[in-house]
Amino acid sequence: MSQGFSVSRRRCLQGLGAAASILSLPAFAAAAAKADAEHKYSKKVVDLVERSLVIDMLGPLKLDFRPEAYAEPLSEQEAAMFRTCGITAFHNSIGVGGPSAYDDALQFIAAWSGFAGRNSEVFSLVGTAADLDRAKAKHKIAVIMGLQNAEQFREPKDVKDFYQLGLRCAQLTYNSQNLIGSGSTDRIDGGVSDYGVDIIKAMNEVGMLIDVSHSGDRTTLDAIELSPRPIAFTHSNCRALNNHPRLKTDEAIQKLARKGGVMGITGVRNFVRDREPTTVEDVVDHIDHVVKLVGIDHVGIGTDSDLLGYDKMQPDQYAKLKAAYKASYAFRDKIDTDGFNHPKKIYDLTDALIRRGYSDNNIQAVLGGNFRRLLGESWTPQPQAEKKS
Repeated sequence: MSQGFSVSRRRCLQGLGAAASILSLPAFAAAAAKADAEHKYSKKVVDLVERSLVIDMLGPLKLDFRPEAYAEPLSEQEAAMFRTCGITAFHNSIGVGGPSAYDDALQFIAAWSGFAGRNSEVFSLVGTAADLDRAKAKHKIAVIMGLQNAEQFREPKDVKDFYQLGLRCAQLTYNSQNLIGSGSTDRIDGGVSDYGVDIIKAMNEVGMLIDVSHSGDRTTLDAIELSPRPIAFTHSNCRALNNHPRLKTDEAIQKLARKGGVMGITGVRNFVRDREPTTVEDVVDHIDHVVKLVGIDHVGIGTDSDLLGYDKMQPDQYAKLKAAYKASYAFRDKIDTDGFNHPKKIYDLTDALIRRGYSDNNIQAVLGGNFRRLLGESWTPQPQAEKKS
């Protein structure tokens, strides 16, 4: 989810006022400070998070499309919120689509890369997997630029152009059909098209991670099979635990793992559980399911939210956000999951994993080690010997 409207940024601005705009900046900082003061953690939890490379493989920096979101510098309170959240790297990604997808994608990359650059005391843009390690060593927040669709690729050569601009991850489809394949809420899924085969090849050649979090079932399976390298579900959950069309089947998770891929578990409430209560413990249930199905090496985190969450949005904008999705999304009163809806949610998740009996090494793998491995493998140009004629 998280900004992933399959419409243009321009239409979002016109139709939603501020798309997924959150609170005003002073209110944003005040809410962050309040949330921070309400959560205390054991020394074991704090030490484990602080020494881990924590990668949120779907974490927009702000759920806000207004120019003020990226044009204004961070306040001291906002900077402190990022520095103390425990997350090393955010995959800053939205959905673009429609006739203006190419222009909107360019604008998104330019705007948010500029935001990271102007706040370089807090953020560090990522080009290689080693940049993640450097950011951690320098106590900075790494920013991975991504997009939750591939309609910006008008032809295969556009993949290299976007890579050179800093794009490091792209979904093949959002919720609806495009020229590459089908989305998770399409009535019929025809799988990856011939054009999609060319896009997958181009992404592998430049070293761009392929994501199919929002793709339909057949498109997901096709992409795993067609890609010579492992791909990702950066932010999805297990359909075996919650029968929702946006989630992944056991078959898909198993095939992803056999190719070396990683699945990021999300905290979006309707993806976590179909009834109340829905808490951070239910998020861990999805991690447990993946671990039991395919092993610890293939699960990570993709929260699909900024640090404050969807439920902090202003009421009118919040309602418009929900209205932008099909009824099959099955939104309830809240979008965020209890205990996973504040700036230090990674600490709550770590605490829950400890209670479940996960070892320190396995917790570190879930928090970011598995995605670090995957990014190291995928973010390099494909050697000539690997290319197929």
